[in-house]
Amino acid sequence: MTQDDLLTRAQAWLAEDPDAETREELARLIEAGATDELAARFAGTLQFGTAGLRGELGAGPMRMNRSVVIRAAAGLAAYLKAEGRTGGLVVIGYDARYKSADFARDTAAVMTGAGLRAALLPRPLPTPVLAYAIRHLGAVAGVEVTASHNPPRDNGYKVYLGDGSQIVPPADAGIAAEIDAVRSLHDVPRPESGWETLGDEVLDAYLERTDAVLTSGSPRTARTVYTAMHGVGKDVLTAAFARAGFPPPALVAAQAEPDPAFPTVAFPNPEEPGAMDLAFEAARAVDPDLVIANDPDADRCAVAVPDAAAEGGWRMLRGDEVGALLAAHLVHKGATGVFAESIVSSSLLGRIAEAAGVGYEETLTGFKWIARVDGLRYGYEEALGYCVDPEGVRDKDGITAALLVTELASVLKEQGRTLTDLLDDLAVAHGLHATDQLSVRVEDLGIIANAMAALRERPPASLAGLTVVSAEDLTKGTESLPPTDGLRYHLEGAYRARVIVRPSGTEPKLKCYLEVVVPVGHGSELATARAKGAEVLAAIKRDLAEAAGL
Repeated sequence: MTQDDLLTRAQAWLAEDPDAETREELARLIEAGATDELAARFAGTLQFGTAGLRGELGAGPMRMNRSVVIRAAAGLAAYLKAEGRTGGLVVIGYDARYKSADFARDTAAVMTGAGLRAALLPRPLPTPVLAYAIRHLGAVAGVEVTASHNPPRDNGYKVYLGDGSQIVPPADAGIAAEIDAVRSLHDVPRPESGWETLGDEVLDAYLERTDAVLTSGSPRTARTVYTAMHGVGKDVLTAAFARAGFPPPALVAAQAEPDPAFPTVAFPNPEEPGAMDLAFEAARAVDPDLVIANDPDADRCAVAVPDAAAEGGWRMLRGDEVGALLAAHLVHKGATGVFAESIVSSSLLGRIAEAAGVGYEETLTGFKWIARVDGLRYGYEEALGYCVDPEGVRDKDGITAALLVTELASVLKEQGRTLTDLLDDLAVAHGLHATDQLSVRVEDLGIIANAMAALRERPPASLAGLTVVSAEDLTKGTESLPPTDGLRYHLEGAYRARVIVRPSGTEPKLKCYLEVVVPVGHGSELATARAKGAEVLAAIKRDLAEAAGL
């Protein structure tokens, strides 16, 4: 693109931009002749895919802004009409990030102008409330404006169809094609009114539904510390806990209220280093049975437990550990149906399902796939996502997961036991499934492409002294999985292990998921098994990083 072409594109965008803030931003860049910055913003367009849209806020087609959102909404409306959904209801939710309410209102206006009916949730609410509302209201689609646990400068646009699940191919490509067909924002009708703003009826119905995950008469004694991570989870989670009869969670006050600046954390993600420090500080003050955290849109749930050996006396459970605990609890409650997880999650779920005689299925990464499993009763993903009530919410839900894990902690407390004790039982029964992750955040996406290319061109023959017995390029798909950008290795030797490498779908990260299974004959062997598992995982991580050129 020549400099003249770049300026022409920028000025055309400026002429259409409905937002005074981004107009001013873009005008300053044009006036300053900031060619490099303009080139970055006009190098293409944010691509709409199965994760919808997600990106940094700012002016231009490579940023998240009202112009991009209006085009996305127009494309979704055109797709729905082409699918025969004219006049159908689209329900729209949003979190408390910068611009989320604006993007939600723009979406409602576009849907109304296109001849669809639109309903806005009454205020910033957890993503699972939107996922629930779609089916509860009989909507043909839903939109959630959120960037989940991304940095403060980001926002996003997540699309669900009428089954209450996130979109998958070919719907994403169909919507993207309709977005590309939008020539000018002046062609997109956006009336000033005509949509509905819902009251609390949907939220009340969701809260009533949360009772379904608990067993009538079960113990409700576990005491918790809770952080909303500056997001929208606090009011809904505390209301759900009150309905259930659990002790009121002790709140991490500095992180309790929505704040789009996320001032106390580097990244508003419970998995990130330091994000849970304030929660652990609160836990040391009140001595609860467990610590619970939601991410900012409350679709994920993190759990920490007392651990005298851990720095500060508290240990975050890995997503795979919580996934196994919830599965074991559901089995104990007599759950039937299919247990499902994505390929990056621990194979322990398969062992638990097999022993319990329930169905088991593996899917590609993301709840857009997990939620579509036939007969699903429970699904989880290692990135702190749990679907414990698929009839209510066909997506991950950090509120109902928090209820269920607190019920489990209460049951164990009545027996004089803890979540850690149950994890020990599972390790003895099925082997210690030790997991870890090598996650590399990059500024230059070329680093990820180069790492994937290096592994494809020169696949490792062994990692940590374990032989790579199979190396699958998942772009070709498998008998049970559609194609995806990823690599999977199975290793054998002194222990069985598995490695999956994939670019993140929502962040500039290369993610490598590691698992090693160490046999355990007796509880007395657990400490040795954990040490060996950690040693092998560290060696796999080191060798894999070297093979990928990281």
